[in-house]
Amino acid sequence: MTIYHQEKFNIFHLQSKEMSYIIQIVNGAPAHAYWGKKLRNEASLDHFLAPRLEDTLDRLPQEYPQYGSGDFRNPAYQVKLNDGSRITELIYKDFKIIKGKPELKGLPSVYSEADKEAETLELELHDEYCGLTVYLSYTVFADHNAIARSTRFVHEGKKTVSLTRALSASIDFHDDNFEMMYLSGAWAREAQVQRKSLSPGSIVIDSKRGVSSHQLNPFVALMRPDAEEDHGDVYGFSLVYSGSFLAEAEVDQFFNTRLSIGINPFDFGWKLEPGKDFQTPETIMVYSAKGIGGMSRTYHRLYRTRLARGNFRDQTRPILVNNWEATYFDFNADKIESIAKAGAELGIELFVLDDGWFGKRNDDTTSLGDWFEDQQKLPDGLEDLANRVKSTGLQFGLWVEPEMISPDSELYRKHPDWCLHVAGRRRTLLRTQSVLDFSRKEVIDYIFDSLSDIFTRVPISYIKWDMNRYLTEIGSVEWPADQQSEIAHRYVLGLYELLERLTAKFPHILFESCSSGGGRFDPGMLYYMPQTWTSDTTDAIERLKIQYGTSLVYPISSIGAHVSSIPNHQVGRMASLTTRGNVAMSGNFGYEMDLRTFTDEEKSIAKQQVAMYKEIRPLVQTGDFYRLKSPFTGHEAAWMFVSTDKREALVFYFKILAEPHMPHTRLILKGLNPDVNYMSEQDELIYGGDQLLAAGINLPKLHGDYASTWFKLTAK
Repeated sequence: MTIYHQEKFNIFHLQSKEMSYIIQIVNGAPAHAYWGKKLRNEASLDHFLAPRLEDTLDRLPQEYPQYGSGDFRNPAYQVKLNDGSRITELIYKDFKIIKGKPELKGLPSVYSEADKEAETLELELHDEYCGLTVYLSYTVFADHNAIARSTRFVHEGKKTVSLTRALSASIDFHDDNFEMMYLSGAWAREAQVQRKSLSPGSIVIDSKRGVSSHQLNPFVALMRPDAEEDHGDVYGFSLVYSGSFLAEAEVDQFFNTRLSIGINPFDFGWKLEPGKDFQTPETIMVYSAKGIGGMSRTYHRLYRTRLARGNFRDQTRPILVNNWEATYFDFNADKIESIAKAGAELGIELFVLDDGWFGKRNDDTTSLGDWFEDQQKLPDGLEDLANRVKSTGLQFGLWVEPEMISPDSELYRKHPDWCLHVAGRRRTLLRTQSVLDFSRKEVIDYIFDSLSDIFTRVPISYIKWDMNRYLTEIGSVEWPADQQSEIAHRYVLGLYELLERLTAKFPHILFESCSSGGGRFDPGMLYYMPQTWTSDTTDAIERLKIQYGTSLVYPISSIGAHVSSIPNHQVGRMASLTTRGNVAMSGNFGYEMDLRTFTDEEKSIAKQQVAMYKEIRPLVQTGDFYRLKSPFTGHEAAWMFVSTDKREALVFYFKILAEPHMPHTRLILKGLNPDVNYMSEQDELIYGGDQLLAAGINLPKLHGDYASTWFKLTAK
């Protein structure tokens, strides 16, 4: 891992173990020369862009293009000056190479724990007319084929300017021979894999909802048309941000492709006064010459070890039972304790009390913001309940939704101006609730103090942090008229500040993010909370697609997955307890049902599942993940986990719909050492690693719909 500067031609060559990224300064503009397989640095690299030195900006492949000076493609940024003009011209001024990786002020980001892990190039650009300086940051990692890019604006002029567009990264590829892959969806149907060919014009992936959203995830990949799971060039872009975002692939008249990603410019503005700065979120760019799977494993390792933080980053996650689908709002301390006792009998480690424990919360129309116990349900309080749960041998966890406020609440009656709203306008209610104004310090302080009181006096080891609606009427009475377009981003910054304070004060608590399931499954949240409730859909068959799609970019250790009752509460499907368990054990495992209703046979199966997961969870949560069969292309799904030393592997196979008179299924495996022999616990036979990789392994015949099997391989 090195950053070279070829001074003669002003070329910067960023190298990792298997990747090169090359920038050349052309007529004062940072131009994109190359990104792909690692190149030697000994030879001169000036020929990449030399033939194009006289091209106009509209033809030059740029690193951070501007508006108004000859490039008619989408710019990376735009500024409105004090005189009303929108023209700027950033000229390269200087560079700096920094050991390690600097933190981003007020924003989540990947990090290095030692300077030898990473190196950072900082390019300084300056607009002489208005005094704006822009720093382009590129961090390259020694052990990951990844680059972290971000941009910082510093206003050194004398008159206030306004940013109206400030993306994190822009890159110009030299052709359009790509397909774009991204994740679409809706509530309870997240992470559906999409793939489209590029053509002249634009493909836009975005959110205008104030959060990263169920509908589109802040991730895209460009891949060559022949790229598949295990081969071909793939370029991934993942935005470390939890608010409205934009990712756009634009093909111009010369069949070049510009990929832009960052905060959504829609309804965005930022007042930049003299002496002030603005930092964009970070984009993690991954190159893989080994297909989609190679890209995914790079993201998994980087996000699991250098984005997630805290005590739980490297710890196995507890097996939990959540009472939501068991009781909904109808519970008391005795009922909760009885479910915990049933969980203890199965070997479960954590009980999570979901919605309904606070204020006067008997349905979802009231009490958000009133973070104190409902005395009707819990007359002896949370502390008593937590101790009763702990007496069964289980840890105690709690659900909260701190970003929301109910109009029917003591908090709203006291502070009706604390929600996001515009004076004189109707306040839209979704789920009978409004969104607290996290751009205001006093609101954040109130939530911090309220939660700190609970987390201090109650023996809590886990928090499920929910967020169940999008942002509307995005305005704040706290801020002046010329800064109202900042509120959406200030909301996200306020959320990050609150999470930083809470996770620092309570490092012993495992925080799990949730937003009606996967409505805010993004790298920004993983920085504070190492796992996310992946979807409110608990149906095992729907979860095959959701968990498969989520795994394109997010590590398995971040994917919450639970067994629930049948008929499934979302789709009414009847899948076996075995298959429901096999799907859920492919993530952070737990149950979301009334365990007291289990028959003796079901108790026996559940005990086996819990015992099995305790054995395999280090491999599931930290092993290399390989997708074998996609549920998006047929009636099968399969994946496997391989230990980093390749001496253990765990394979799951799912037959979604039964078919008559079918031959035996042979499954080709991945990721194993071809020179090692493996014993299968399924049949106790010895297989050569080369055999499993080339010829595969025969699977047992499975009967009926929604059937599944698994087996473990151990090196011999």
